[in-house]
Amino acid sequence: MCGITGWIDWDDDLTGRRPILDAMTETLSARGPDASGAWISRHAALGHRRLVVVDPAGGGQPMVRRRGEREYVLVYNGELYNTPDLHRELKARGYTFQGHSDTEALLLAFIEWGPDCLERLNGIFAFAVWSEADQRLFMVRDRMGVKPLFYTERGNAFLFGSELKALLAHPLVPPEVDAEGLAEVFLIGPARTPGHGVFRGVSELRPGYCLFYDRKGLRLHRYWTLESKPHTDDLKITAEKVRALFQDSVERQMVADVPVCTLLSGGLDSTAITTYAAGIYKQRGLGPLHTYSIDYVDNDKYFHPHTYQPDSDATWVEFVSGWLESHHHQVLIDTPNLVEALNPAVLARDLPGMADVDSSLLLFCRKIKKQSTVALSGECADEVFGGYPWFHREEDLAAGTFPWSKSVRSRMSLLSPELAGRLKPEEYVSQRYHDTLAEVPRLTGEPCEEACRREMFYLNMVWFMQTLLDRKDRMSMATGLEVRVPFCDHWLVEYVWNIPWEMKTYNDREKGILRLALQDVLPREIIERRKSPYPKTHNPGYLAAVQVNLQRILDDPNSPLLPLIDTNLVSALVRTDGSSFGPAWFGQLMAGPQLFAYLAQVDTWLRKYRVKIC
Repeated sequence: MCGITGWIDWDDDLTGRRPILDAMTETLSARGPDASGAWISRHAALGHRRLVVVDPAGGGQPMVRRRGEREYVLVYNGELYNTPDLHRELKARGYTFQGHSDTEALLLAFIEWGPDCLERLNGIFAFAVWSEADQRLFMVRDRMGVKPLFYTERGNAFLFGSELKALLAHPLVPPEVDAEGLAEVFLIGPARTPGHGVFRGVSELRPGYCLFYDRKGLRLHRYWTLESKPHTDDLKITAEKVRALFQDSVERQMVADVPVCTLLSGGLDSTAITTYAAGIYKQRGLGPLHTYSIDYVDNDKYFHPHTYQPDSDATWVEFVSGWLESHHHQVLIDTPNLVEALNPAVLARDLPGMADVDSSLLLFCRKIKKQSTVALSGECADEVFGGYPWFHREEDLAAGTFPWSKSVRSRMSLLSPELAGRLKPEEYVSQRYHDTLAEVPRLTGEPCEEACRREMFYLNMVWFMQTLLDRKDRMSMATGLEVRVPFCDHWLVEYVWNIPWEMKTYNDREKGILRLALQDVLPREIIERRKSPYPKTHNPGYLAAVQVNLQRILDDPNSPLLPLIDTNLVSALVRTDGSSFGPAWFGQLMAGPQLFAYLAQVDTWLRKYRVKIC
């Protein structure tokens, strides 16, 4: 994995602007701690930070190749999982390779097929190719949105970067936020409207989109979308195909020239990945697979089972690790460290995020990075297979809004009257919701109930899943750790998208078809284990600490947060555990303590980024 950035400018001679490009590139050093590179011509400047995963000698960037008189320059963040296939096809067409990196395969594929090369790519990626002869930039993001890519136009200049901080390092991009950006933070956050960059004039290239930029301007093109069609396979064949597609995804994502590990919770998703990964390690004679789990100091004292989290992970992790004979590492997070990491998590995301759900992952990845460079994670299985409670509750299906953040009025109550009037909260959220429903790929003649489920799946994939992928990318890459997500393989997703609900919930279980597909692969205990979300701290010391932090902000007359909130209401709320706020702030994991931490993160963001409200 890496970090990319670039600057196209028709009015300026960029050969004298190397310090600005270097500043933009340097902001991404955590994403690519192993090497740095730059390429500059009169109207184009490209920067790259590299995390070495494959072909240390032959994969350096920006990568330049010629075909005849034409010169092409690539900056690339990601991993292609079908590189051998590309190598074979390109060699058959007369190309020679200087190394074995996916970077070179990608660039030569673009030179041979142009934008049509995207049809041949399987992987996670965000990349840009500059054609010096055509004076044209081609930029693209992977189908599922695993890798990020932001951009902005400023007059006759076009800027892009893996993270917002790269754009903000350019003098043309001040940290300004208008009413729409504030609506994203307070009404939508920590999610973001697809394509929205929060800062004024900044966009994110949406998953499955590519972009062309030349002297004629900017053009967007959607090269991939889900296709709704009748599912004709019976239950047995469906389960077999799900298993085969998933196994293939894990096997392809084990390719690396550095150590690979897995994140293990003892649940269905992570155990499935770890089982196949451990088998590959054994076949290759690589010794035991390293596995990692996260927990919190004293959680055993304070955890109480509830609907969303029926049990803790520790016993299950021990069981799976013993069964697979993995070399297991338990990472214990203490409350003071968790609180201290809230601010670094904001800097990693460039925005307020999922509070301790972010900061714990940041600390977790920091520990893993000491011994591993690549990790496989079970992220996205719940969005793809329908594992969350809101897929199964009729009231959520009929709520007419985002099920992970249902109470707009509760959020609105936290705002100052002036800001609430400016943002028009209920209109803003309703418009975002209905805009998304208008995109849903419909299936003609589909029963109403099944069509409603399809809407819920689409909402989850383009909203909730993106929030979690943002979290996983920023927190891991902030430590120089590459995390891969086999459940996000687009071949698997395309197939599961059309499996009817009665099959997806086989045996009246969430993710029932996945359980059926893996019943001969995993122990019965794991197949039957109820879903349990990412673990969070239950230590009352965390609540006390975030209460103190937020109260300190409320007591500071210079806090940039205060003009934006109803200080009396928030002051009263912070003296409680936050449960009186109403529904959870976001999803299953962000309740009262996380709401307090989120508001504190907003204050940190406004201060650290010197955000100007306009």
